[in-house]
Amino acid sequence: MKKRICILLSLLLMLLSVPALGEAPAEPVDYAGQLRLNMASETVKTEVTVKTFVDGDTTHFIVPEGVTDSGVLKARYLAVNTPEVTGKIEEYGKKAAAFTKEKLSSAVSIIVESDDGKWNLDSTGDRHLVWVWYRTEGSAEYRCLNIELLQNGLCIANSTANNRYGSTAMAALNQARALKLNVHSGQKDPDFYYGEAIELTLKELRTNLEAYNGMKVAFNGVVTMNSNNAVFTEAYDPETDMYYGMSVYYGYGLSGKGLEILNVGNEVRIVGTLQYYEAGGTWQVSGLTYRMMKPKDPGNIQKLSDGHSPAYVLTAPERFVSGLVTIVGEEAEKTFPYAELAMSTSIEMHGLRVKHVYTTDNEDSSSRGAMTLTCEKDGVTVLVRTAVLTDANGKLVTEDAFIGKTIDVRGVVDYFDGAHQIKVLTLSNINIYD
Repeated sequence: MKKRICILLSLLLMLLSVPALGEAPAEPVDYAGQLRLNMASETVKTEVTVKTFVDGDTTHFIVPEGVTDSGVLKARYLAVNTPEVTGKIEEYGKKAAAFTKEKLSSAVSIIVESDDGKWNLDSTGDRHLVWVWYRTEGSAEYRCLNIELLQNGLCIANSTANNRYGSTAMAALNQARALKLNVHSGQKDPDFYYGEAIELTLKELRTNLEAYNGMKVAFNGVVTMNSNNAVFTEAYDPETDMYYGMSVYYGYGLSGKGLEILNVGNEVRIVGTLQYYEAGGTWQVSGLTYRMMKPKDPGNIQKLSDGHSPAYVLTAPERFVSGLVTIVGEEAEKTFPYAELAMSTSIEMHGLRVKHVYTTDNEDSSSRGAMTLTCEKDGVTVLVRTAVLTDANGKLVTEDAFIGKTIDVRGVVDYFDGAHQIKVLTLSNINIYD
């Protein structure tokens, strides 16, 4: 009886501390600190470590044997919906993602908890709905990250009241609204570009090309190669564990600082128009601009960081030629050929036996001397297209260097005449074995 009275008094005190909707509290309440993790409750729980940070409300955790078949639990946080950073970029999405990463990176222990006595999947059927608790060095208590996101105004409501911690979740949400924090502030996000371009990720662009055809888009990516007045860019998506890429044609409209931004190894923000390149049968972004007098103009390309390298994802021939990738969305799923999704990304392939070499011999072509190597491994045929290659002495490299040999190659996924191929730009990216 005494225990029941204590619980009722605690709930009453919590309700009394909740500000009325729209009313700012005299002193902000730390609801994430007030809520306690009850390890003896009927919910299922397990201690985890982070495998991959995805965004503010999605994290992939490594879990003990028996929790999932794969050993990885893709967690979708209960009661919250943070702004997007994995598809179309939304205001405060980057801040929410950084907040989650900061809190869990500093944790000495992380526990995920279901809302009832079993692990439940979300509408995609791929992610588990959980409460995420973390404890830092020197702290005896766990904090609920879901509640912390709510009270910091880094998410909007998502069935916030309809769960086991609904009263606390709503109190945290109402307080953030009253204090006008972040997404509730009505203020511009300093980390968001307010231009005419659609802010998105390379994954979103690559998986929805037709939807963005002819539109001005903006995305971040690492410049991996430069060829024929175009650069290849790529960016990693943690949710699918894949790189997505795009060819960016800069033509002759950039000079000086603009061209420096596109140096290989730079992470850049690309702003341009998506279009289908009929001659090559591929998609590209073009129409880049750089206004030197207004370097922060949201219509400019911008350098974000440097010192990066191509991913050169080691890829099996069978996956390259016939592999499929299913992308799970909020409402539906799509299946793509692997090479189609990997277009314009850097890959590596080993042990290819060169069966045939075709050399471009058109005297009027700048590609005269470039080669297409028809290779084979384990019964799978892979095409490798080279630029015009020269050795250390400047001498043209011909088919004699490759025919009948085994090679390892590093290049970019390209497309020509109905088939995907690996495009190699320099001789240093081919290892030749007898």
